[in-house]
Amino acid sequence: MTVTEQLSTLGYILAHGDITTLFQPIVSLSERRILGYEALSRGPSNGPLHSPINLLATARHAGRLNELEMTCRETACRRYSQVALRGKLFLNASPETLLDATHKPGRTLELLHAYGISADNVVIELTEQAPADDLELLDKALHHYRSMGFSIALDDLGAGYSSLRLWSELRPDYVKIDRYFIDGIHLDPVKREFVESILKIARASRTQVIAEGIELQEELAVLAGMGIDLVQGYLLGRPQELPALDIEEILPSAKAQQNSFVEEPGTLSALLIRQPAMSAERPVAELLEAFRLQPNLNSIAVVDDDARPVGIIHRNLISDALLKPYATDLLARKPVSRLMSTNFLAVELEQSLQQVSRLLTSRARQRIEEDFVITQAGSYHGVGRVIDVLRLITELKIQQARHANPLTLLPGNVPIQQCLTRLLLQRRQALVCYVDIDNFKPFNDLYGYGKGDEVLLCLAQCLNDRVDPRVDFVGHIGGDDFMLVLSGHDWEQRIDQLQHDFMLRSRAFYQREHLEAECFFSSSRDGREQRYALLSLSIGVVSVRPEHTDRLDAGRLAALASEAKRHAKQVSGPSFHLIDAGEPPKAYTPSCAAFSL
Repeated sequence: MTVTEQLSTLGYILAHGDITTLFQPIVSLSERRILGYEALSRGPSNGPLHSPINLLATARHAGRLNELEMTCRETACRRYSQVALRGKLFLNASPETLLDATHKPGRTLELLHAYGISADNVVIELTEQAPADDLELLDKALHHYRSMGFSIALDDLGAGYSSLRLWSELRPDYVKIDRYFIDGIHLDPVKREFVESILKIARASRTQVIAEGIELQEELAVLAGMGIDLVQGYLLGRPQELPALDIEEILPSAKAQQNSFVEEPGTLSALLIRQPAMSAERPVAELLEAFRLQPNLNSIAVVDDDARPVGIIHRNLISDALLKPYATDLLARKPVSRLMSTNFLAVELEQSLQQVSRLLTSRARQRIEEDFVITQAGSYHGVGRVIDVLRLITELKIQQARHANPLTLLPGNVPIQQCLTRLLLQRRQALVCYVDIDNFKPFNDLYGYGKGDEVLLCLAQCLNDRVDPRVDFVGHIGGDDFMLVLSGHDWEQRIDQLQHDFMLRSRAFYQREHLEAECFFSSSRDGREQRYALLSLSIGVVSVRPEHTDRLDAGRLAALASEAKRHAKQVSGPSFHLIDAGEPPKAYTPSCAAFSL
C-alpha cells in the first residue's frame, strides 16, 4: 500500500471512528484482585493499519496523531462503560500529543462525564519518551491532568536512556518495567538486579511498579518473590474485547499457591480485629456517635450493598474535618461516603504477613497509625493495624537471623529441618540435594580462610541463581555443606548448570599458575604435599515422591542425602549420585549409579 493509500485509509478510520479497543488486565497479587485494565487500540482487522505501530506512524506522518489518540480514547471510554469493567482504566497517550497546541483541554474529562467514569479511576500512561527540552512543558501538562484527579504512569521503563530522568522529573504514580527485563528473569541474575534497583527507587519515590509482558509462570514466581505486586501479561490475560472480570479466572486459588518448601509466616488471622463496618449511605451522625461511644476505635470501614469495602474513615482525619465551624451541623445528615478515604489497602485474610508488609511499605500514603481492611472472598471481614504487621515482621526477621548461617545468611540447620518436615507433611514430590565442595579443606589451608569464605559466598550465590524462590529452598548446613530442595522436572538441567556456574566463577579465586596447571598443591592430612584438582561440586540427590513420605522423617531424609553425597564424592570432578527414597540402599556402582559431568 502506498503512502497516499495509507493516508486515505487513516482518513476513513478517523471519519467513521473505526477503532477497536482491547483490554488487558493489570493484577494485584497481594490483594488478589484486578487493579484495572490497559486500553489497547487497533485499526480495522482486515486492513494494513490494524497494527497500532502502523496506525500511529501513519497518523504522526499525517500530522493527525492528536486526532487519532482522541478517537482511541473516546472508543476506550465508551467500551469500558458498555462492558461494565471495574477498576482503573489505563489510557495511552504520547507526550507529543499532550504538548500539541491544538490539543483541546478538558476533552478527556468531558468523555469521562459522558460515560460515567470517575477521573480518579483513570491513569494517563505515557507511551513514549519526550525530548529533555520538553520536560518542563510536559510536567505542566501532567499537572493539569493531576489537578482533575487523573493518575500518571510511565511506560517501558528502561527502554531508553532518558527514562530514569523522566521518572525523576515527572514523579509518576506508576512505572511499567520494559518487557525486555521481564523476559526470562528467572534465568538471568542481571535482570533481577535491574528490577531490584527499580524497586528501591520506587520505594524512595513512592511509585508503584507494574511488571508487564509476563508470559511464564516462572517469571511470575520470581517477580512475586521480589515483592512486585502489580503484574500484567499474556500469562494473566491477553488483550480482549471482553476481558476477564473475576480474579479467579486469572489467578489460581490462594491455597493452590501455597506450595513452598519454606514455612510461611502465617496468615492475618492473628491480627484480625473484628468490628462492624458501616454502609456508605449511613448518615455522618451515626459515624460520629460510634467514635464517641468507642474511644479505642481507630477506624471504621465503609462497605457497599454487597459488603465489599469501598473506603475507610480514620478517627484522626474525622477530628480534623469536624474542627471547622458548624461542621457537625452541616455534615450530620450527609452520607459517610462524603468523609471516607478511597485510598485504602484491602487484603485477603489468606495473604501472608510478608506479602502485606511489602505492600504496606510500598504505599505512598500509608501511615503507621492507620488501619487496613481485611477481606475474605472479597467481602469485608475486619481490619488490621499497620503497627501490628510491622511488629510481627520484625519478630520474624529476628527469628530468621537467629537460625541463619552468619556467613552466607542462608537458613541454617533449624530451618532446614523444618523445610524437610514440611515437605513430608505436604506429601510433595521433590529432589533433596546435599551439596559439598570437593577439595575445599586443602584449598582453605593453602589460600587462607578469607579466600575460603569467598568461595562459600560464591557457591551460595550460584545456588540462589538456580532456584525458584517461591517453590524451592536453599540452606547452609555448615562449612562447605549446603542443602538444596528442588521441585519440577528440570532438576538435572539445573544441577548441570549449577556445576558449570560454580566451576566458572570459582576460577577467579586461584593463582594463575594453578589455573594453567588445572590443579594446586597443598598439605595432606599427614603433612605431605599433595596434588589436588580444582574445586568442584559433589551432589547427593534423593528423589522423594508422595508415596514415600509416610515412611520418612526429616532425619532419615537428611541421612539419605548425606549417603548419596558420599557416593558422589567417590567420582573425581563434578558429579551427582541419585537415590530413590522408596528403594532400599544399594551397593555403590560408579559406572551406573553416578553421573560425572
